[in-house]
Amino acid sequence: MSEPSGHRLTTLPSGVRVVTEAMAGVRSVALGILIGTGSVTESPQTAGWSHLLEHLLFRGTARYGSREIDERFDAFGGELNAGTARESTSVSARVLDAHLEEALDIMADMVWCPRLDPADVQAEKRIVLEEIAMYEDDPQDSVFDLLGGAVFGRHPLGRPVIGRPASVSAADADGLRTLHAERYAPADIVVAAAGSVVHEQIVELVEQAHPGDSVGRRGPAAPGAPIAGEPQRLFRERPTEQFHVAFGAHGISRNDDRRWALRVLDALLGGTPSSRLFQEVREERALAYEISSFHTEYAAAGEVGVYLGTQPANLHEALCAVIGVLERLCSTGLAPGELERAREHTKGRIVLALESPYARMGRIGATVLEDRELLGIDALLTRIDAVSAADVEELAAALYAPERLSVAAIGPDEGIFMKALDTALPGSARMAI
Repeated sequence: MSEPSGHRLTTLPSGVRVVTEAMAGVRSVALGILIGTGSVTESPQTAGWSHLLEHLLFRGTARYGSREIDERFDAFGGELNAGTARESTSVSARVLDAHLEEALDIMADMVWCPRLDPADVQAEKRIVLEEIAMYEDDPQDSVFDLLGGAVFGRHPLGRPVIGRPASVSAADADGLRTLHAERYAPADIVVAAAGSVVHEQIVELVEQAHPGDSVGRRGPAAPGAPIAGEPQRLFRERPTEQFHVAFGAHGISRNDDRRWALRVLDALLGGTPSSRLFQEVREERALAYEISSFHTEYAAAGEVGVYLGTQPANLHEALCAVIGVLERLCSTGLAPGELERAREHTKGRIVLALESPYARMGRIGATVLEDRELLGIDALLTRIDAVSAADVEELAAALYAPERLSVAAIGPDEGIFMKALDTALPGSARMAI
């Protein structure tokens, strides 16, 4: 992999990769340790264990107790966070450059040497079960997991990252130790830093924290791409004021050359206040407060879709409005000036997002973890400028044709929803849950 100006990359003998980006004029450092494992490598029986393990990293090591970790970062005036996704897990921090060495030492010990005490496992399981319950109480969030099941079926991408109560409850310390040993493999770990950093210093600190001298193995391979089946409908009845509706379909992978066009397409479809969906459904018809499009790319698959929340009285008209926007986009293409606005918006969001060390750390870390090419900001903007109207129109027709769409919804009455959907989007099959 080449190293553009501003980025430096070193692979240690253990297989751990270290990537940095120095930024002038800042006194802070953003640190991240990214691990190439997440919920996609889990079985139904271990669903949610990767997320549970991420929680347990904060329960302490032989060198640092749980409370001490919190107190150290509080004393730094820093921030320490972690997250689990479908294909990765990460521990990240923001600190002043004066506290870089100590912060990285603590983070590395958390990742490589977690205690995983049985009593801590039991306590953290209870916390995660509360988190699942909290999440289930939020239909605007949980409808996206429901949609994943409709789009990806029984593939691991179709399961919630957080897991199910039964599988989380079944976790034990021995199983989590095995998971850690198998999945936190050196060759699947990237240490990223951006801001007030010196590359050689970061490399030295990581070598001290993980002094392995043999090339580490990679963890178990993720499953292959999910097979696109017939569109499905999933509904979960809840006593909500609104129907929370998500349309979705198979998208493209993160290595697909069309990913740049997808960013532009998302901006003009539902990613901005001037987008087609926002203007039609919210501003002109006043049918929803929240309306947006979304896209997610994975190693071998992707997902695109539209979300809206609307009251029962507006449901039928809102569903028809969304489908109408998609049909017109697929059949008539772009309006004059629409491509230019979407491209400029996309470029602006890229540049503004990368003004902070934390955002740059996340970008370079994820790029290296996913074995993608490290591009500088100017190169990213050039890719967006190269997107043509034909690129966007062809991609829209390929991804957003209404007959491809699965639907997931949460709301107060399944009968009302299905009747409205049958009129707006006939043809998809109901899927039992």
